[in-house]
Amino acid sequence: MASASAPIEKKVKAASALTYLASVAGLAVLGAVTNDPSLISGMPDPLEPFVLGLVPAASAAIAGWAAPHTPRADS
Repeated sequence: MASASAPIEKKVKAASALTYLASVAGLAVLGAVTNDPSLISGMPDPLEPFVLGLVPAASAAIAGWAAPHTPRADS
């Protein structure tokens, strides 16, 4: 497991950002198809997809950070 002070690799940052964007897009499509944008009643409707998109993005970031780095073989 990586240490707490280990830097986050660029690929993990990119995967997390793309996961967030894909989640927001997916939730927007879901809200449009179901015609019920009220996914969490305690939040303002326009804010819900952005907040819900953070859950899979955070999961991808944590999984990528915790995964061991696989060094490339010298060619």
